[in-house]
Parts: sequence; C-alpha cells; structure tokens
Amino acid sequence: MIQSIAILRAINVGGKRKILMADLKEMFVKMGFKDVSTYIQSGNVMFSNPTKEDNIALGDRLEKAILERFKLDVPVIVRTKEEWQLAARENPFLQGENTDIERLHLTFLKEIPTQERLDKIKEFDFSPDKFSIIGTHAYVFCSGKYSDSKLSNQFFESKLKVSATTRNWKTVEKLAE
Repeated sequence: MIQSIAILRAINVGGKRKILMADLKEMFVKMGFKDVSTYIQSGNVMFSNPTKEDNIALGDRLEKAILERFKLDVPVIVRTKEEWQLAARENPFLQGENTDIERLHLTFLKEIPTQERLDKIKEFDFSPDKFSIIGTHAYVFCSGKYSDSKLSNQFFESKLKVSATTRNWKTVEKLAE
C-alpha cells in the first residue's frame, strides 16, 4: 500500500465549490482506497492506495471522479507520503527555529514545468516576496499576507502552464506528520 495525500484546488472557499469532507472521504472509499482521512475543509485527503499508480494519472482519475460525483471541475494534485515529507524538508526559506512560518507557503505543481518556462519565471521579482522552485514545488516567502502577494496559484499556473495549488506552512507540516 502506498500512502498518499491528495490536495484539491479551490474548494470550500468563500462558500463556492462546496464539497463536504465526509462526502469526499466516502468517494475515496468507494474508489477502493484505504485508511482515508481528511484534514480541514480545504480539500486535503490522506489515503492508502492498494495499486501502484503514477501521481499525475491518479490526480486525473480523482478529478474525473469529483466531476462525476460533485459536478465540479477541481484540479487534484497527489504526492506520496515520502514525497510530501521531502518537500517539507527542502524548503529553502526555513532558517532554523526563528523562521516565521506564517510567512511560508508551498505551491504544489502537478508536473515539472519545461526548462524554458522555469528560466522565464526567474525574470519576475516581487521583492520582498520571494519564491524558489524545486522540482514540482514552488516555495513561497511572503513579507505580508499571502492574499496580498502576487505569488499566487494564478501566477505560477499562467507562467509555468501547469496546474497548481498552495498550502500554508502549518498545513504542510501537519500533513507531513
């Protein structure tokens, strides 16, 4: 069994695109996943997958199931437990115990962007906000509120041409446990 985490983009935000976590959990169970649990209302699902399946293909399969079940087109990004834990350890903005984790966010990219797009995105500077892309993760440091930053899901999606969704660092750490 492979332990994984699926994160859904933009559900239960501002009363739009509402999916109850109990209903989402039930869908995962009916799809044959084991040990299914959810964390907060923003669409974080931990589960065990009895079959070996590529993260992108699994995300696509979950998107299709959500569309069929809830009639919502929701991007889903999947990471194995080990990939999630590695992503949490790789944050270049973590600088010891004095790091203000309220300023840190992790944007999950569905796939690795092309080198051309990675090179082009480096041209953008929104100082004092900063970002660093490592593989399928864009680490974000915000000097103020994330909601005020230009380093949004939309920024990364439009520049990198891949689906993306962001979690604050507290959620990243909690799910890494």
